[in-house]
Amino acid sequence: MRHDGVKLAYRLTEGRGPTLVFLPGYMSDMQGGKATALCAWAEAQGIGMLRLDYSGCGESEGAFEDGTLDIWRDDVLAVIADAQVGPLILVGSSMGGWLMLLVAEALGAQVMAMVGIAAAPDFTDWDFNDADRATMAAAGRIARPSDYGYDPMVITRAFWQSGQDNLRLTGEIGIDCPVRLIHGQCDPDVPWQTSLSLAARLRSSDVQTILVKDGDHRLSREEDIAVLIDSVAKLV
Repeated sequence: MRHDGVKLAYRLTEGRGPTLVFLPGYMSDMQGGKATALCAWAEAQGIGMLRLDYSGCGESEGAFEDGTLDIWRDDVLAVIADAQVGPLILVGSSMGGWLMLLVAEALGAQVMAMVGIAAAPDFTDWDFNDADRATMAAAGRIARPSDYGYDPMVITRAFWQSGQDNLRLTGEIGIDCPVRLIHGQCDPDVPWQTSLSLAARLRSSDVQTILVKDGDHRLSREEDIAVLIDSVAKLV
């Protein structure tokens, strides 16, 4: 439960550490294909894993449109504290790859490694044009059609502003743990060059970028999941 009484849903699979923590993307939740596939593998290997839903998402309480990067970062920190897990490997998908950076900065040495899947840091900076910003200023939100079967993707002015307040591709990112960044070169939503920019700005010297030539944004095909599991297994 969050300090303000909002109940946050999570699933903890007990096992040897470090514990994997899966951070879903925007409008996603812990029941997504990558999260459940990674959890099944972790359970078979006896590795601990924590899946969670941000407030307003999945099984957690709250309203989705109240969410911001700061709020969802704090949700992740609250769940990790409540689950009482020790050393961690963060796995962040899309927006979860941005939250992964913010969580790692907050937890420091508790984070042993990170894996980004089509990580999308700073997308409020590069994915919004002047018309989008004008609409948000006037209406407080914009709604975009979703290509993934969801309801229209709503982005509020509060979320956008929290993104602008948490930009990380503007200078060195003070994270020193091993990092693996997986990105599809046919990603229509997050340019694969974003992972190269992120790799260049991370202070860690142990950073590898894995480009999947025919991979899309979701990277949820069987062969994509295999790349993810292989990357995580080597870090574990």
